[in-house]
Amino acid sequence: MRIGLLTDGGYPYATGESRLWCDRLVRGLPQHEFDLFALSRSAQQEQQGRVKLPDQVGRVRTAPLWTHGGSARHAGRSRGGLTGRLATGLGRSYGRRDRRRFEAHMTALVGAVRACTGVVPTAGGPDSEAAAGLFADGIYGLAELAGERGGLHGALRSETSVRIVESACRAPGTGRTLHDATVPDHLAFTAELERTLRPLSLDWYDEDGLGAVDLCHAVSGGAAALPGLLAKRFFGVPLLVTEHGVPLRAHYLAASEAPLGAPARALLAGLHGLLASEVYRQAALITPGNTHVRRWQERLGADRSKLRTVYPGMEAERFGTVGGAGDGGGPGTLVWIGRIEPAKDLISLLHAFAEVRRAEPDARLRIFGAQARGSDGETYLAHCQALAAQLFPGEVADAHAVGGNPVTFEEIGGPEAPGLAEAYAAGGVVVLSSVVEGFPISLVEAMFCGRATVSTDVGAVVEVVGRTGLVVPPRHPRALADACVTLLRDPERRARLGAAARARALELFTVEQNITAFHGIYLELVGHAPARWAMPPDPLDPAVPPRPFATPPEAHVRGALPPAPAVGASAGASRVPSWAIGAESVRAGAHGAGDGDA
Repeated sequence: MRIGLLTDGGYPYATGESRLWCDRLVRGLPQHEFDLFALSRSAQQEQQGRVKLPDQVGRVRTAPLWTHGGSARHAGRSRGGLTGRLATGLGRSYGRRDRRRFEAHMTALVGAVRACTGVVPTAGGPDSEAAAGLFADGIYGLAELAGERGGLHGALRSETSVRIVESACRAPGTGRTLHDATVPDHLAFTAELERTLRPLSLDWYDEDGLGAVDLCHAVSGGAAALPGLLAKRFFGVPLLVTEHGVPLRAHYLAASEAPLGAPARALLAGLHGLLASEVYRQAALITPGNTHVRRWQERLGADRSKLRTVYPGMEAERFGTVGGAGDGGGPGTLVWIGRIEPAKDLISLLHAFAEVRRAEPDARLRIFGAQARGSDGETYLAHCQALAAQLFPGEVADAHAVGGNPVTFEEIGGPEAPGLAEAYAAGGVVVLSSVVEGFPISLVEAMFCGRATVSTDVGAVVEVVGRTGLVVPPRHPRALADACVTLLRDPERRARLGAAARARALELFTVEQNITAFHGIYLELVGHAPARWAMPPDPLDPAVPPRPFATPPEAHVRGALPPAPAVGASAGASRVPSWAIGAESVRAGAHGAGDGDA
């Protein structure tokens, strides 16, 4: 079958989220053909190029979401020569009828956003169905208008759009946050709305694009799923949505740091909440990457009967040497591995390690990580290094010292840790101290290595670890220290937990189990989807190539069919199935049969 893989800021680019997961999925299912429909998030991402694609990738269409002014950028031809083109609509004047259509659809969409501002849209909540209906009418109406008139960029950024937003904010019953919105707030929301709805203006929605696939698989919600919504709307293509994180939650976290006013942030939260709810409502199946994500999806109105948890697959072979060795690593060493950023809460870890040193004077803490991008990452790393020097003044010569010091900051690739597996092997206990976490990849890697773990209870940690590690509350240095000391003093328990953790990881989190699950899901969804006929002038013309899974089994019956009945013949005399008769013959036969009955 042909799968339309919808990505946002990831595969097939060399950087971005879900890049490795998508590549493993595509390579693991060589029996299927994949068409890629990718949205890029930055010029830097496009400049860094793409990964080498396997043979089962047929066509690649890309479109930028980072351009200003709606300008299109062709990302190059690849495997079939098809590249996404953004129809801007600039220079196109709407007639009176089209202006009325746009105003009606835009008013419905903004009205739905206003109704949901300040609350998370939940299933069965107050006015949730009415708001969802308004939002659907607005977004699909705008999509149809974009297809007919060559895009929406100019219209969405027009003065008409700004006035519609302003009217909605000043409507009776509006909360104080929106009622106090100013013109800059209206302009900021309108600009973000256009950027979010930019996929509506792509030229992907035809019989040679998304209409040619048997199944759309969006690897995240939000903008990546918008093309899937339109493919279902226009062509009846079933939609599968996979989320390893929660786009709405990510938006909430990012909005708090964005240079936007409170009214614009509130409107954007309502917009993304309604979009998530519509995606979940229209999806044939939703595959959250863990129970933490699943709870968010249920809160946003996802039908539980559509939810099926599929853990992201990870390569266990790269950790096989360490995991199968059965050693305990450094007996008095704690290891932390990850990206150094505030969400990882290394400050609490350092304070906890100070307590560990009081109980176990020979203990060491090795921190392997790369700083987060930007000045904030550099500042946080410097703060952690300064705190380590302050907590151990008699033992650390300077913030960058290595060797016999109790705390070291290292990068993977050095002489003592040339690879990721060697970094995990450097310690007897692996620690995770995060205050915010989705699916803890570093924890699964430690489990593959057969290491005992101490983790904070955030995100999907408890679901991943099960009973194979110790879990403590976040931001609780004392509890974190007690758990670490307990394992450092009990090598037999460390060994038991490590062996159990490796067995659990091999059972639940391998690439093989992930690929097997999606192979079955693909067949299930396409098998239950209604047949979509390719209707040439003559449905039995052998010159027309068949579309996989789009033709019912009866069409493959061998032998010639009897001729169609003559006009005026009795309907009961014909044994030719109605699907094999031309549309005009069917109408003529029905008309003749009606005359005979009379």
